[in-house]
Amino acid sequence: MKKRGILNPQLNRIISEMGHRDILIIADAGLPIPKEVERIDLALKCGTPSFEEVLQAVLSELQVEEAYVAKEIKEKNLKTLNLISSLMTEVKFITHEELKELSKHARVIVRTGECSPYANIILISGVTF
Repeated sequence: MKKRGILNPQLNRIISEMGHRDILIIADAGLPIPKEVERIDLALKCGTPSFEEVLQAVLSELQVEEAYVAKEIKEKNLKTLNLISSLMTEVKFITHEELKELSKHARVIVRTGECSPYANIILISGVTF
């Protein structure tokens, strides 16, 4: 049995398979997930697991080169934006519609139990060298 870090086997597999510039999206419970994109559904109930818990766990194991959030988060969910800003040095803003369009190219979308608006982030994997 794995001793620490992410215990979910699907999420472990995806992170270890990610290559440079692959896309992993952490999503709230309401983001539409395209049928052709792999889904890791962690949602148990509203708020469990939270966006924060999943983001922190993923960031502890995934090298991130770029990150994108919907610009609507600035007006609709400042708490989540502040959380993201505290964990990441730079985040770029796109529209929510652009985020949904980019989700079609994701390697995986990780669905959380987050029930607050615009709690979604696109993570572009980097390299460690």
